[in-house]
Amino acid sequence: MNKQWYEALFENYGKKYDSESYTHGTAGECDFIEKEINFDKSLKILDVGCGTGRHAIELTKRGYCVTGIDLSESQLKRAKEKAAENNLLIDFQCQDARNLPFNSEFDIAIMLCEGGFSLMETDEMNYEILKNVTKSLKSNAKLIFTTLNGLFPLYNSVDEFFDAAKEEGNSECKNNNFDFMTFREHNIVEFEDDDGNKKTLKCNERYYVPCEITWLLKSLGYTTIDIFGARLGEFSREHTLTTKDYELLVIAEI
Repeated sequence: MNKQWYEALFENYGKKYDSESYTHGTAGECDFIEKEINFDKSLKILDVGCGTGRHAIELTKRGYCVTGIDLSESQLKRAKEKAAENNLLIDFQCQDARNLPFNSEFDIAIMLCEGGFSLMETDEMNYEILKNVTKSLKSNAKLIFTTLNGLFPLYNSVDEFFDAAKEEGNSECKNNNFDFMTFREHNIVEFEDDDGNKKTLKCNERYYVPCEITWLLKSLGYTTIDIFGARLGEFSREHTLTTKDYELLVIAEI
């Protein structure tokens, strides 16, 4: 059975992933999360698509109880290594966000840097992630996540965005093609894994416009839904969403 691109990408990519430019905003993003939960360290946090554990580890250092889940055993192996290096005990679990085992166990869920949602090959699968994360939450809980902003490619060149963000040694996106009928971006990603092997993958991700996100979350019972522009390491309710924002920051309460 052929693996999906997001499974193949993260097979042996833990150390290289941590060097990617888009992973360097962890501290500022955790500052925002703390403010959103009023620095209440009694709350249980679920980190969906935790990857190498950067948010889970930072929040645990600050005194929070975090469970991190990810589909990639390789990413989780790196997360556990980093936690051990920091003498931290964190519950990292290999789970598929489309079928989570939790029921009303968490006070807050975070899903950052496209942590599962928007990577799936169908809209139905993306919805299953939202549904399963919601099932994992207690009443009066909060969901904070980022996803790709569907307004961005309507007004900007995705090619130019990736060219501007390109850094030596990081992965590179090429041949970007945005489908206006499906709001999916198709591209070729070239990267090196942790052993220095060069790899090429055909990838595609779903972009969402604010009204879609609002409808999806309302259908799951969320009563308060706020959407802002997501800026690397600088999440804020002061950042009104614009067409220049590559990502949406979504804060929802149920």
